[in-house]
Amino acid sequence: MKTRLAILAMGIAICSAVDARDVWIEDVTIVSPERGQPLRGATVKVHDQRIAEISRHLNPAKRAAGEVIDGRGLYLTPGLIDSHVHLFQIPGMLPDQEQAHPDIARAARAQIPKSYLYFGFTTLVDLIATPRSMAIWNAQPLRPDTYFCGGAPIPGGYPSNFFPPAMRYEFFPYFLVEPGQAEAVPPGTDPAEHTPEAVVARMKADGAICVKTFFEHGFGANRNLPVPQLATVRALVRAAHRAGLPVLMHANSADAQIFGLDAGVDIFAHGLWNWGDTPPGADLTPAIRKILQGVLGHRRGWQPTIEVLYGERNVFDDQYLANPLLAKAYPKSLIEWYQSAEGQWYHDQFAKRMGNGPIKPEDVDGVEIARINSAVKFMAQHNARFLFGSDTPSDETFANPPGFNGWLEMQRLIDAGLTPAQLFKAATLSNAEALGLAELGTVQVGKRANLLLLHDDPTQTIRAYEQIDRVILRGRVLDPAALAADAPPH
Repeated sequence: MKTRLAILAMGIAICSAVDARDVWIEDVTIVSPERGQPLRGATVKVHDQRIAEISRHLNPAKRAAGEVIDGRGLYLTPGLIDSHVHLFQIPGMLPDQEQAHPDIARAARAQIPKSYLYFGFTTLVDLIATPRSMAIWNAQPLRPDTYFCGGAPIPGGYPSNFFPPAMRYEFFPYFLVEPGQAEAVPPGTDPAEHTPEAVVARMKADGAICVKTFFEHGFGANRNLPVPQLATVRALVRAAHRAGLPVLMHANSADAQIFGLDAGVDIFAHGLWNWGDTPPGADLTPAIRKILQGVLGHRRGWQPTIEVLYGERNVFDDQYLANPLLAKAYPKSLIEWYQSAEGQWYHDQFAKRMGNGPIKPEDVDGVEIARINSAVKFMAQHNARFLFGSDTPSDETFANPPGFNGWLEMQRLIDAGLTPAQLFKAATLSNAEALGLAELGTVQVGKRANLLLLHDDPTQTIRAYEQIDRVILRGRVLDPAALAADAPPH
């Protein structure tokens, strides 16, 4: 055992020595969201996982011991931040299915972190996690930098209602107990440990960087769910702000975003696609426009997460699993399992909810997609505080693949009305500022060297993300081709 530990320690030391090697990126164009214009002909030195120097003139003797990258014709940008992911599950695979197919599951779990990196996401924020789930994720040898929010549902409310009663408090240890709910929680629960103040204190001690709460009446077979009291969420916001933590709220409906504005939450973790009892169509009504103006006026963060709706629609697209980009995100064995009768379980369950008869992709969530597009267009025209998040996976659908789902979300946002510059800022600086990630989001001296080398300027075109030249993670230079799920074995 001691020998094995010594070998492991030696390996870590060797890896650290390699990763600590200086990297010089020469004659590159820096595109960073805090800059008004690109900085051309720059040389960037990375040392000890950070950006150590940015200069126009370099003495070649200074970088003799480092790795040199020729940046001519390339653009150096911050790595992308996806501020809305869920990392505890394999998309489209239930726990018993994972146990029944351990080899497929093992390959999937080993690939998922690399898939995020392949598509340029060097930082992730898991919005409902625990120290235990984060420890499992962080055991992966290569992964994006990852942070987490503590999820604070109420007993019986969304999303804990989707879990068996015996399991839900394991997944949601930071649940809130409101007055009159003592009978709804496990025996022996001390309500004093589940007040907003106590829950936030535990999250902070556990390393959470944010708090997530929920306002969701339900959908499908799970309707009429309880939602938190306004006084509870206001107290949660006060406690979180005293602890220096922003508060996000699951809120995709009109009444949820009205509630969130009243409660003072910082970020809406979804755009507005459920308009409630409004006239048919996707034209903004005065009531919806007033909500959006409230979000704008209070400068709340706003994550549209349009791809959530396509994650339901695309399970009915016969060509979805044949997309060559999907093979970059999922191992071949997992795609083949999705194509099997067992792997189509989510498709089959969703089809039952939709009713009898064949279902075409356009039959799914058409009204909601039209409405979120209208809302995003309005918010983009008024320079909303967009935060990029993909909600991967939003449900137990296979159509929310790691990394690729974020890439698709970027396409949806551009189609809905964001400019490439707005999208770039949302996925870098705005996310970093909103979530207190001061070391990330820009290309500046002293910042962590989570960077991308691109062939195009991402403030001008999202084609820039289609073919990433290099991914740099804490100063370690990665070849995207080697990160893909279909990369040749080495």
